Amino acid sequence: MQMEEEAGKIAGSGMTSRQTNGGHELLDADEAIGTMISALEQLVLYEQEAEDQELLAILQRQKAYLSQMYNSIIDTLQSGQDPKTVVQNYQIPDMHGVTYGLSPKQAKSPSQTVQEINDECISTFMMNNIKLIATSFTTTALETTNPVLRRLFADHIPNVIEMAYEVFLFQNKKGYYEVALLYEQEMQMIKNGYTNVQQNMNH
Repeated sequence: MQMEEEAGKIAGSGMTSRQTNGGHELLDADEAIGTMISALEQLVLYEQEAEDQELLAILQRQKAYLSQMYNSIIDTLQSGQDPKTVVQNYQIPDMHGVTYGLSPKQAKSPSQTVQEINDECISTFMMNNIKLIATSFTTTALETTNPVLRRLFADHIPNVIEMAYEVFLFQNKKGYYEVALLYEQEMQMIKNGYTNVQQNMNH
């Protein structure tokens, strides 16, 4: 409560302003909300084109969750208070583990017709949108002065990361997103290339 009161004080006057947001953070919030709107509108299109039932289920689940997230952010943006409806953490259903290694593939080129847009394309579009949301949420949380709005954007970032991981697991399973491996010796060289900082107990 004290933080919220301090957030509304006018510098140098000791007075409390009705304005609970700075201009810069509103512009960042506007951009972040725009990434959600764009993702939601594109999911409407992808829902009509996705063929894989697993991808369709992910798409519909994420569309519903993003809608709840969008409503909660709009609520807080306009009221300056906690959202009326609390959005639960995003839960990934039980899915397989990650497959490592690269396999031979045909060379890629951009699709030239609508008919060439397939589930691999759709899942990639979804991943790119989620990454945009995660980036914009992080920037907005770092720039926001209103403590309630800042916390809301910050709290949603782990959920967006979970959504991205869910899409990745689908892509990895289908061979759309392969994970390259280093040799074991090279991995150990990187992992063991650090040591703990020595704490000076005299300070």
